[in-house]
Amino acid sequence: MTTIRVLIADDQMMVRQGFTVLLNAEPDIEVVGQAVDGLDALTQVAELAPDVVLMDVRMPRLGGIEATRRLTEPAGATVKVLVLTTFDLDEYVYEALRAGASGFLLKDASAEELAHAVRVVAAGEALLAPNLTKRLIAEFSRVTSSPRAPLKDRVGDLTERETEVLSLIAQGLTNGEIAQRLVLAEQTVKSHVGRILCKLGLRDRTQAAVFAYETGLIRPTGY
Repeated sequence: MTTIRVLIADDQMMVRQGFTVLLNAEPDIEVVGQAVDGLDALTQVAELAPDVVLMDVRMPRLGGIEATRRLTEPAGATVKVLVLTTFDLDEYVYEALRAGASGFLLKDASAEELAHAVRVVAAGEALLAPNLTKRLIAEFSRVTSSPRAPLKDRVGDLTERETEVLSLIAQGLTNGEIAQRLVLAEQTVKSHVGRILCKLGLRDRTQAAVFAYETGLIRPTGY
């Protein structure tokens, strides 16, 4: 059994210790370190090489958004970041997703939800809690004032089918659901997703969803 190595970065000791106890109770997860802020997280990631970082957004010295960006931007970076938040519609969480986080988790999540989230992110299957993540991305991409024209130009690199798959990813559909919608084999959808991420230079499905909203490929509705 492969053990998932986790680092917890949060300035609240009770949060760090509580999550450590919950995760260490899982047979396939090990908490290898606890960081008190973003700078501490960067140091410990370099030393301990965790698979997943549970990252609080608001921390002293260096916050979770910039720490996430520094961890995920370098070429070849493999560590996954799961953002911790107290409520889902949080503009800071949205910025963390833009910075490279693979998803987010509410701090009041159950032990089962916490362990599941860590396993999903470690496996590279991002976009946790699709409904919440989609709502968050849609809300803050709708109100953002920064132009994203350079991103929009990159959509042209995609084929018509890849563009269609990207729009469905942004709506929170899984590969299986996309396969049913488009009457394709699931493996074919998986191949399309891989090519989309490669062509657009994106890390995972969460980044693909952010991209789709910010380029206007998907229009936020009902928020």
